[in-house]
Amino acid sequence: MSDTNGPRALIERIRVWLVVFVVCLVLSGVTAFPLVTELRYLDASLDGWAAPVAELLPGLAEWIDRVRGGVEAADEQAPYLLYGTDWLAFAHLVIAVAFYGAYRDPVRNVWVVEFGMIACVGIIPLALISGPVRGIPFWWSVIDMSFGVIGILPLLHVRRMIKRLEGATAAEPVPA
Repeated sequence: MSDTNGPRALIERIRVWLVVFVVCLVLSGVTAFPLVTELRYLDASLDGWAAPVAELLPGLAEWIDRVRGGVEAADEQAPYLLYGTDWLAFAHLVIAVAFYGAYRDPVRNVWVVEFGMIACVGIIPLALISGPVRGIPFWWSVIDMSFGVIGILPLLHVRRMIKRLEGATAAEPVPA
């Protein structure tokens, strides 16, 4: 009979949660590369199949249109500015790679999960400070902050499981 709360089961659950988190981190990163194309498609969809969303949330539709125009103008007049979003994407990918340590040895590398939690918390003051400075609508800053709130939830769960795993493996006798 297998123990669903034993060390092996905990490691499996930790790894599943880490894979889900890393996949989301990678997806959020790679979407920063084709930003101009994505915004064109998003803006066009608000005039097309997603028109009911635009009618329900006209402020969102106006904001997407404004951002698309600005990003297109930057792409045409100063494409080097978009290099910053390439670095944003790269940072997401590098951070995702760091989670391999926690996947491989969760107890020893719990610090990676805690680092991720700190990064999630850091999103909130960044959005609250930089948003108004850059003229970002508050509701959009709330969306940005939600990434930190949503991101920290699985990491808190993973950290709790790692601490439980640490306690369970510390209680096991060390082979001679």
